[in-house]
Amino acid sequence: MHEDGGLDLHMRLPERASKIITLLTEAGFCAFVVGGCVRDTLLGIEPKDWDICTNAQPEEVMAALQGIPVLETGLKHGTVTAIIDHQPIEVTTFRQDGDYADHRRPDSVTFTDDLTTDLSRRDFTINAMAYHPQLGLMDPFGGENDLKSKIIRCVGEPRKRFEEDALRILRALRFSSTLGFALEERTAAALLELRESLHYVAKERVQAELTKLLCGQDARRVLMDYRAVMFTLMPQLRAMDGFDQRNLWHCYDVWEHSCAAVEAIPPQPHLRWAALLHDSGKPPCYFYEKGAGHFHGHPAVSESIAREIMANLKCARRLTETVATLICHHELRLLEGTNTRHLKRLLGQFGEETLLDLLRLARADVCAQAPEKRYRLDAYMPLREEIAALAKAQICVTRKQLAVNGNDLLPLGFQGPALGRVLDALLEEVLEGRLENTKDSLLDYAGQM
Repeated sequence: MHEDGGLDLHMRLPERASKIITLLTEAGFCAFVVGGCVRDTLLGIEPKDWDICTNAQPEEVMAALQGIPVLETGLKHGTVTAIIDHQPIEVTTFRQDGDYADHRRPDSVTFTDDLTTDLSRRDFTINAMAYHPQLGLMDPFGGENDLKSKIIRCVGEPRKRFEEDALRILRALRFSSTLGFALEERTAAALLELRESLHYVAKERVQAELTKLLCGQDARRVLMDYRAVMFTLMPQLRAMDGFDQRNLWHCYDVWEHSCAAVEAIPPQPHLRWAALLHDSGKPPCYFYEKGAGHFHGHPAVSESIAREIMANLKCARRLTETVATLICHHELRLLEGTNTRHLKRLLGQFGEETLLDLLRLARADVCAQAPEKRYRLDAYMPLREEIAALAKAQICVTRKQLAVNGNDLLPLGFQGPALGRVLDALLEEVLEGRLENTKDSLLDYAGQM
């Protein structure tokens, strides 16, 4: 997209895509790049994948691409995958879909020679464009105008599109978040009306779309405007909506605060999930005392809720554990004053990567609080730099970094559990600065014990 908002319609195709189009054309067929790669290229975004549609049927595609490795990846739906320079390109026959009994995939497909018929079955206008180097842009449903207007609009009747494939509900919200586009009015209404049909979709697909949504530039707006969809998928979060914290630290209810924290943290999956769920345990922990609301113990409850949600969505174990750790310890209050000695202990407990993530979550938490409390953000960069410097210096903050180990202590008569206690005592002396981390000084001190 140009600076003036115009689209660059002179698309430059990668050599592998041009080669397939050329071979199919020479064999007497027509072929176009189609879908997301057209959308992204027009927006000035480098496409991750290139897809081609053609009036050639799968066996005709394979015949035309002789000499190129072709995998029969989806013959039932007219799709084969060509491998050029070790990179895959899906080539799919123009088709018309049958009924969608399972709200996810068509029961049958019928091949067609008509490009417009093929484009008419796609989800959104911005994904229903095709391009040919000589013929130019094929856009029967106004996708180019919707790109310019930053609108997500269903192709045809929105209700039908979402009834066919319920995952399109989340795809619409994901595109709205990642592209910063608004949903067209009828599309938004149908999406909300049919949100319960998301229960037909595999949890893994739901989780993948939610994660992309959370990492989008407009995640806060989408989470706020379409919270009904979020609560359909994660009912454990419904209690956060409208929950007044009644606390001078906060100017938002719990849901608004969490959405603001999502916006304020870097767009990495583990950080965005942690920001969304870090205060999910506040409503059940709430009590009012001395003129203010309090939430003692909410990090542990939030961790439990996060684990439940992420297990239900079949999140990867590593992602779940990382998010759970951040939520469990998000009340370390790093920005409220700490010292080098305390940082060393935290560095030993969590490691550099997790400690910096906890600092990022603390910063996002403060950004989502009352403006008059945000003065604590001034401590963020100095603290981040100090943590990084301590880690780079490889100072001793764990047992493993001590200049002695259990074997060194055996000749001194220490055995069994006593070894661990002595190593902990030595580490404590080093952390407090009372003992140098050298083998001689550590063994001398241990001998005195």
